[in-house]
Amino acid sequence: MASEKMSSVKHESQTDIGGMDSGIDLVSNEARTGKAFNKSLFYRWCVGGLLAAVGVFPAWAGLTKASPTAQGGPHSSKPAPVSAAAPKAPTDACVDCHTGLTRGIVADWKTSRHFTKGVSCLDCHNAEGKNRPDVEDHFGKKIVMLVTPTDCGKCHEREATEFQASHHAKAAQVIGSLDNVLGEIVGGSAATNTGCKQCHGSTVKVLADGKLDPQTWPNTGVGRVNPDGSNGSCSACHARHSFSVAVARQPESCGRCHMGPDHPQAEIYAESKHGILFTTHRQESHLDNPGNAWRPGRDYHYPTCAGCHMSAAGSQQSTHDVGTRLSWTLRPPVSKKMDDADAKRGQMREVCETCHTPGYVDNFYAQYDSQVDLYNEKFGKPATAIMDQLQADKKLTPTPFDAKIKWTYYLLWHHEGRAARMGAAMMGPDYSWWHGMFNVAQDFYSELLPQAEQLEPGISKPILDSPFHQWQKGLSKEQNQQILDFYQQRYKQPGQ
Repeated sequence: MASEKMSSVKHESQTDIGGMDSGIDLVSNEARTGKAFNKSLFYRWCVGGLLAAVGVFPAWAGLTKASPTAQGGPHSSKPAPVSAAAPKAPTDACVDCHTGLTRGIVADWKTSRHFTKGVSCLDCHNAEGKNRPDVEDHFGKKIVMLVTPTDCGKCHEREATEFQASHHAKAAQVIGSLDNVLGEIVGGSAATNTGCKQCHGSTVKVLADGKLDPQTWPNTGVGRVNPDGSNGSCSACHARHSFSVAVARQPESCGRCHMGPDHPQAEIYAESKHGILFTTHRQESHLDNPGNAWRPGRDYHYPTCAGCHMSAAGSQQSTHDVGTRLSWTLRPPVSKKMDDADAKRGQMREVCETCHTPGYVDNFYAQYDSQVDLYNEKFGKPATAIMDQLQADKKLTPTPFDAKIKWTYYLLWHHEGRAARMGAAMMGPDYSWWHGMFNVAQDFYSELLPQAEQLEPGISKPILDSPFHQWQKGLSKEQNQQILDFYQQRYKQPGQ
């Protein structure tokens, strides 16, 4: 028993000459694991720390120098000292060495549940028996640096299976998309490697010497294609090496990728009441609760992204397939309902009704659907029809982005149209209108239609004849007077 305790002390003491940081680790680990605190061992350790400060490392104190080179470690030219002690476990060797080389990794791992549950470095990085091109010989051990969802799935089978079925796992499949043309061709590969692929994921390539290609790694894109053939990166959300569920539940984790002009979910969430309330009550939200033990109305009251899209609620368990509750896809030029849209909406409604009444949820969805339908019918479909007609009539080449109208159309649906639809979905009024539908309307009427007329006169007439666009033919005398009166009364200025 005493030898086991001494081993524990020794394991915790590898962080600094003199061991002061290790003393903090020792105490905190005792608290985390619930082991009885042994004062005798602690005092022996403290005295040993004082001796260590002058270069004396008594064996009874359980202390060693931090530097692996000083003790004949793997980077030393000195032979390891002969000792009658039992050889260290592989993880002890990993920790001893990396405490000196990559101290932050060790410190981060020690904050993790992996650490408290005894999950070692080799439990994740061991490559014995694996047929992967990135296996490397690391001081007598076969390891892989890149840990994939297949590796995580050895313990987290349900989560890995759900993730592989999700759109996240397919996020790197953008070859042929206009986004990819912009990144790889119009912009350039260097910008894509540091931009697009850091969210979508790269296809990680292994060089002839077994090292990872620097053009494809580092990368934690959520749809990364890995050397073992799996898709995804768990650390996209559960940042290594703490792999914290609390980190993954923070809206900022999702906002790392779900932000900006083309998908401004983070900005929309920040202006929504959900976001404001969560920010106020973040510390009361129990973000580190295990998966199915984090439920709205009981463990937290104000949702994050994960709260609505992934958390356990009502009859539903938590899920790593973030699309299971989405009834619309808001990404394409014209929105469409998802397969099994009614079932997916039913699952989201169950989450909503944990906090809101059924009538409130009914009316929310009525407003949301109306906004998506309005965008589709008034702007999305007509703009797409014009572009299709110009292509069919040979007024445009097949090459993307070689004409001004192609940029206009892309911004209309890819940036502004998404903001309008996502703003309605997430209750962000400024994005629903000013950042969204206002910009859509401005570019539709003042940019896209005039540009189309220059290429093919008369092409916009059938569209402008529809009831949606009758205002272009002029407002009534009464409507114009109402505008003038409003500004005169409010600001003592004319309204035009």
